[in-house]
Amino acid sequence: MGSVLGFPGIDPGDAAIGARLKRWREQRGVDVDAVAEALKITPQEERRAEAGRAHLTSLQIAAATNRLRLPVWALVSDSPAY
Repeated sequence: MGSVLGFPGIDPGDAAIGARLKRWREQRGVDVDAVAEALKITPQEERRAEAGRAHLTSLQIAAATNRLRLPVWALVSDSPAY
């Protein structure tokens, strides 16, 4: 990935997961602090993940979906995995 002014580029996969995380968190009315606590990261790191500037591990994705009461596919795809 390229960079601009020394900042690392955004991974498209991380950006997509982050956008879905933010959308679902807001739809569910859950604040950043609650999701960050579930992921065992700071609220600032959680905001970075939502912006696509931080990578979430599979365990963190599972923790987020559990906290938001979602199936895992909800953060990794826009299509149900039935």
